[in-house]
Amino acid sequence: MSEPIYRKQEQEPASEEVTEVAPGVLRMMLPISMPGLGHVNCYALEDDQGFALVDPGLPGEESWTALMARLSSAGIPLQRIHTVVVTHSHPDHFGGSDQLREEAGSEILTHESFKSLVAETGDDLDLEFLEASEDDLLELWKRRFESYGPTPWGTPKQAPPDEAIRRWLVAGDGTARRFRGPTPTIRVADSEAVSLGRRDWFAVHTPGHTTDHLCLWDPTDGVLLSGDHVLPTITPHIAGSTDLADPLASFFRSLERVSEFDGLTAALPAHGHPFTALRERTEHIRQHHEDRLQLLRDSADDHFDGPVEAWMKVLFKERSWGEMAASETFAHLEHLRVAGEATVRTDPEGLLRFTVDPLAKAANAAQSA
Repeated sequence: MSEPIYRKQEQEPASEEVTEVAPGVLRMMLPISMPGLGHVNCYALEDDQGFALVDPGLPGEESWTALMARLSSAGIPLQRIHTVVVTHSHPDHFGGSDQLREEAGSEILTHESFKSLVAETGDDLDLEFLEASEDDLLELWKRRFESYGPTPWGTPKQAPPDEAIRRWLVAGDGTARRFRGPTPTIRVADSEAVSLGRRDWFAVHTPGHTTDHLCLWDPTDGVLLSGDHVLPTITPHIAGSTDLADPLASFFRSLERVSEFDGLTAALPAHGHPFTALRERTEHIRQHHEDRLQLLRDSADDHFDGPVEAWMKVLFKERSWGEMAASETFAHLEHLRVAGEATVRTDPEGLLRFTVDPLAKAANAAQSA
């Protein structure tokens, strides 16, 4: 008998079951097909005005049909959804929000820094796209995506795989569907109070995974809606392609902040199952990134003056190579540069090339002492 394949919680397929995971908070798992993920958790919060939904899944018919089925199972009429909370600007979290606004009149609540990544890559498709055939649509969308210039480390931007574009942008009849990023109607600042689901939540800005990531914290009942900031069994991607000066340092500060919350009874992540060991999990995630920083130091001699893609191969297995892996690698290299442990130059082709000094960390520590 073959050994069972270990699966991370976040990779599990979406169950059709609707469960109460905290008083007045229902969890609905919606299907997604993205690398390393099998579902996204959409949470429903009930109050006297109706319901708020948190992270209503990907754009497209499959996710919308699943959401409607889960709402029906829970006895939640579509028209009673008064607010949609979007934790951050990734499509598996904001995808259904614009359609909910159109069909239910829902408000869309985000952090004040929210900026749809789709808006930079062909959001709100124009007539040229809407009249294109499926094959032309793929090429038009990829060309528009690639027209936005190089990555911060100098390589051309890569469009998503064709299948992902088809799933999000192509309707059942082969024509283009509108794929719009949401326009927030409520933008909240860090520490601002948010009244939803008979609770007073506090907005917690947690940049790192994205610049605009938002958690909601209920200190009375100890419930944290953690989005992608803290996940139970995988480490969130750290985006290097942001306007943060040091994305990894921002992420570390965000981890430390939520780890200090007292009285936690449930951390409700966007993927995987609810959990309670929040402090321990934040420490594990931080240590994972500290280990990756050490890998870069240990590999310095073999990748002297290397472009980001060369350093990427130190941190990631070949099956993961690509722009996301390069982006996270860039975030780690930038963290070392800001700390004085790496230098960078731009070569004639426009690529950034990093040199890591494996002795700098010890020298910095000795100088601080």
